[in-house]
Amino acid sequence: MASTAAGKQRIPKVAKVKNKAPAEVQITAEQLLREAKERELELLPPPPKQKITDKEELNDYKLRKRKAFEDNIRKNRTVISNWIKYAQWEESLQEVQRARSIYERALDVDHRNITLWLKYAEMEMKNRQVNHSRNIWDRAITILPRVNQFCRALVMVHPEVKNWIKYANFEDKHGYIALGRKVFERAVEFFGEDHISESLYVAFARFEEKQKEFERVRIIYKYALDRIPKQQAQELFKNYTVFEKRFGDRRGIEDVIVSKRRFQYEEEVKASPHNYDAWFDYLRLVESDADADTVREVYERAIANIPPIQEKRHWRRYIYLWINYALYEELEVKDPERTRQVYQACLEVIPHKKFTFAKIWLLYGQFEIRQKNLQNARRGLGTSIGKCPKNKLFKGYIELELQLREFDRCRKLYEKYLEFSPENCTTWIKFSELETILGDTERARAIFELAIGQPRLDMPEVLWKSYIDFEIEQEEYDNTRGLYKRLLQRTQHVKVWISYAQFEMSIDSDDRIQRCRQIYEEANKSMQGCEEKEERLMLLESWRDYEEEFGSLANKDRVQKLLPEKVKKRRKITAEDGSDAGWEEYYDYIFPEDAANQPNLKLLAMAKMWKKQQQVEEEQEEEEEEEEEEQQVPQGKEPQESSEPEEEEPAAHREQKEKENDDRDDDDESSSSSSSSSDSESDSNHEDDKEKSEQTKADAEKQ
Repeated sequence: MASTAAGKQRIPKVAKVKNKAPAEVQITAEQLLREAKERELELLPPPPKQKITDKEELNDYKLRKRKAFEDNIRKNRTVISNWIKYAQWEESLQEVQRARSIYERALDVDHRNITLWLKYAEMEMKNRQVNHSRNIWDRAITILPRVNQFCRALVMVHPEVKNWIKYANFEDKHGYIALGRKVFERAVEFFGEDHISESLYVAFARFEEKQKEFERVRIIYKYALDRIPKQQAQELFKNYTVFEKRFGDRRGIEDVIVSKRRFQYEEEVKASPHNYDAWFDYLRLVESDADADTVREVYERAIANIPPIQEKRHWRRYIYLWINYALYEELEVKDPERTRQVYQACLEVIPHKKFTFAKIWLLYGQFEIRQKNLQNARRGLGTSIGKCPKNKLFKGYIELELQLREFDRCRKLYEKYLEFSPENCTTWIKFSELETILGDTERARAIFELAIGQPRLDMPEVLWKSYIDFEIEQEEYDNTRGLYKRLLQRTQHVKVWISYAQFEMSIDSDDRIQRCRQIYEEANKSMQGCEEKEERLMLLESWRDYEEEFGSLANKDRVQKLLPEKVKKRRKITAEDGSDAGWEEYYDYIFPEDAANQPNLKLLAMAKMWKKQQQVEEEQEEEEEEEEEEQQVPQGKEPQESSEPEEEEPAAHREQKEKENDDRDDDDESSSSSSSSSDSESDSNHEDDKEKSEQTKADAEKQ
């Protein structure tokens, strides 16, 4: 460009067009392009392919390419695509540090270019540079906080709960409510139930609460509480409770408490699935607040935990789960078909060959009766008796037929029951009572006769008493007496004798008193050899009460003389190992009739009286000798020393004698097992011995 001496620029002259008229032949752009194509003026030959064989050639190639990229950048720095191509080329050569430097230079040129940040972060992530990538995202969000692409990329690259929450809050902050809700929903779907987080649901609920979507908030809290473990949901429970107190009613607060308790029970049954008490508590909770499908689900989960051991004690609590399930279906849901299925499934689960539960069979039968399906009820109870006969099953089935007034069926059931358990006295009695009610006394009597003829009975005394009461009720007194006599042939129990005597007194006849007294006399005679002295005493006391009410004075005195004397005795105690454990005191009864029949007792009493008589005679002789010696000694003189031993000798001799007599008495007392506790008590019981002792004393005084 030319310039003047003064430094001013000189503007070049523009060529003037002399002929401005259009040409005769006009050429269009299409013709120009066609001619260029035909002549191939624009096509250039492809560059030759270069093969790099050594490191030096590679370095030359890198140098040329870098120079070309740098020239392009230098020509137009604002074209970001040149920077990105340059960085990607360096990345392809694994020159990550150079590529990072290029991106940083590009950011200095245009730090608001979104594509540049994304490519930069993508390059770091491809090369697994996590910290560099996280640093880039933080810088990008800080510099460009309103760019949605960064948040979306951040949560995909770093799928942490806090990043999802930041993303949703970003959308909420800029007024995109629907997008914020969608972010939370995507986050819940992304984490699923395996990696569920309490903070995510709390933030989601607060977001909806801010939008006044209270029903959404409640659903979110309930959904989270049903899935998050209790120990990780403390903050969730707290926020839910606060929310219900602020925006909910009483029902909502109760739902919070129920949800908390439900979660506690879930944790408990998961920890111990065979803890049936926990299942009962859980089921009571869900029955009071949940729908039928939820309750059924919990019941199905509970009954699936079958006890691992086939022992009845382990099944007792478990079987009540089935019972409650069936009652819930029948009474609450009112679904009889499903109730029937529950009972049948329960009966299939129980191992009837080892044990059974009569309660289940009976409940099933009663259910079928309520459904007016008598055939199914009888079929079920009949199956139970065939598979696993039990006393309770027979009783329940018989009771059912009695309520239906099917007496012929009751007779058949009683017959099968007695074939199964012939020793059961209660069954014989009930069978006879049924025949008595129906008016067939001969059949009832025959049943009783069969019963008492059984070789083994569990309560024979009850059976005999029922038979006797039956005959008394029928006023067949001769048969009753015959029964008493047959019973006394088998047992001589005192209560049988007393009952027999009371029966005779209860009959309105002229000779009842004489009959009753005769029975008491026979009983006393038969029980004289009885070892149970308390029973014999019981009989005599009953006889005494009878004579005091109906007998004469002579009969009263007679019975009074038969009453025994209560004495205290001692006996040795032997330990389990056979060693001597000392002595013990006990009370014994001595009957006058037994004492009269035992002459050794009378002989012992006479020996004691003779011992006393000998002692009295010796004392009198000693006194007489002392008096004679005193008379022989002169007055005023002391007896000689040589005479002292002679005077002392009788005294010493006397002491020795008394000692021997005492020892002999002790031996006599210990050798007799039926002696009394004191001499006075023994002497008072034997009048003959008294008279003899008095006669002996009188003879001694005369002498």
